[in-house]
Amino acid sequence: MTATQPLRIAIFGASGSIGSAIAAEALARGHAVVAVAREPSRVKGRHERLTIVTGDVTDAACVAQVAADCDAVVSAVGGAAEGRPEVVVDAARALVDGVSAGGRARLLVVGGAGSLEHPAGGTVSSQPGFPDAWKPSSHAQGRALEVFREAGDAVDWTYLSPAHVIEPGERSGTYRTGGDALVVDDAGESRITIPDYAVAAVDELERPRHRGRRFTIGY
Repeated sequence: MTATQPLRIAIFGASGSIGSAIAAEALARGHAVVAVAREPSRVKGRHERLTIVTGDVTDAACVAQVAADCDAVVSAVGGAAEGRPEVVVDAARALVDGVSAGGRARLLVVGGAGSLEHPAGGTVSSQPGFPDAWKPSSHAQGRALEVFREAGDAVDWTYLSPAHVIEPGERSGTYRTGGDALVVDDAGESRITIPDYAVAAVDELERPRHRGRRFTIGY
């Protein structure tokens, strides 16, 4: 799998802000995208290489069916906005079972930043001022990461945590990477725009550098 070979990429959660950005980035690079959503009508945009289907990321059989016809599967499903943070844990289990049963597809998961190590010590979510409203989602994302780690070689996975702040903005095409520690700039800030997060995600699909582990990005 190289950057010059067009990929067929399935994206669960393609109607969300991050999922749609990854889809747009992949299409712009010449890849084919299968946008999977519970409500397909919410998927924005139309393209000759975009296929929109109905699906549920917590259904392992659905994941397997989608994965069987793709080079890569991306999960950009959060659940926090709907008040269902635990959905990411259910999704993690279904993704491991479904992708491994589906065959050769790689798996890239849009993760959370809360479980990253903070420069001050502890995790991002343990820092003073971390909003209580974000903690259930952060803790669920951390448990989902453990599901993938426990899966070992059963599936070819990568978990991509964003910077502490991920927000709409410009696509610069540049970013720095880290492992389990938050990436901060000289001012101690950790941020990334959604378009540049999408750049990092598709870069990883084209040229895998973080197989079987979590990585993070920031400016």
